[in-house]
Amino acid sequence: MASSSSIHRVDMLCRLVQWRVDNYDYLTWLDSNPFKMGRWNWCLTVYKNQICLYTKSSEVTHLFASFNIHLVSFLDNGNRSTSVYPEVRDLKLFKVASDFYFFWALTTPLTRKFIIEVNFVDIKTASPEDAIPRSVWSEELIENPTTCALSRMLSENLHTDITIWASDGSVQAHRAVLATRSPVFDKMFTHNLKEKDSFSIDIPDISIEACKAFLTYIYTNNTQSESFIIHRMELLKAADKYDVSDLKDACVKSLSEDIDQGNVLERLQSAYLYRLPELKGICIDHLVKFGKIFDIQEELNAFMQNADRELVSEVFYEILSVWKGFCISC
Repeated sequence: MASSSSIHRVDMLCRLVQWRVDNYDYLTWLDSNPFKMGRWNWCLTVYKNQICLYTKSSEVTHLFASFNIHLVSFLDNGNRSTSVYPEVRDLKLFKVASDFYFFWALTTPLTRKFIIEVNFVDIKTASPEDAIPRSVWSEELIENPTTCALSRMLSENLHTDITIWASDGSVQAHRAVLATRSPVFDKMFTHNLKEKDSFSIDIPDISIEACKAFLTYIYTNNTQSESFIIHRMELLKAADKYDVSDLKDACVKSLSEDIDQGNVLERLQSAYLYRLPELKGICIDHLVKFGKIFDIQEELNAFMQNADRELVSEVFYEILSVWKGFCISC
């Protein structure tokens, strides 16, 4: 039987929250331990066929949440049953005093053993003066004169002196800016390489849109733009190739925040390829410790057959470690 402390424990991985309960009494209220998401502590509560997600805040008037929530029930015959709530996007949470609530009424009572999983996408706040809710995770860009000037230099092609040729187009840039942001570009322009006396650089392994996003980051450090989010995987490749370490860190941070079963294997492969232990560890934890291997068994089998042997061994070792720990605790 689970201890009184373990039955309330919540496991977290970036914006993914998982609450495992092994011995639930159908007629009692049960609360999870608080967990930090955004600026607040949240809790999950269950009772009979009700699931509640809530938080407390006296500093905001309205709270909007975007998340995916599902319930995995373990049946008496040994099977698993998964119930998925429709995607929650920018839902204005029900407010009572300073508490904000989301309720899910299940069609059947909770089983004795279950897992509730919440994957937060965004949390937004709004005061009576705010026309548009603001994300608590959006970092406001500091509009200093230097950043504005560099952005204008790029967007208006002011005194550009080099052309970058991508796979499907070209864009103008400035040698000095590229050289100060990338030691690889600096070497191109100062050593006896073909780019030193040339007016162009060929980057055939990146699309023109991703190349523009790459330059936008180099000139402005903007990680909140839509182009950055869309092209993160290509930006990671460019950051590795041209040794832009801060862009590499920004890509890892962003890619770690929205891992799901549809992209975890691709990101695991990229983490291994570009030697990113933090992202690799998060992907493996997502697969193994959070049980996603059960949801993508076919894709995982194909991945294990084709991926690098060292990576496959690492994933397999983690699976064995988790199962060993499970068997010891049984």
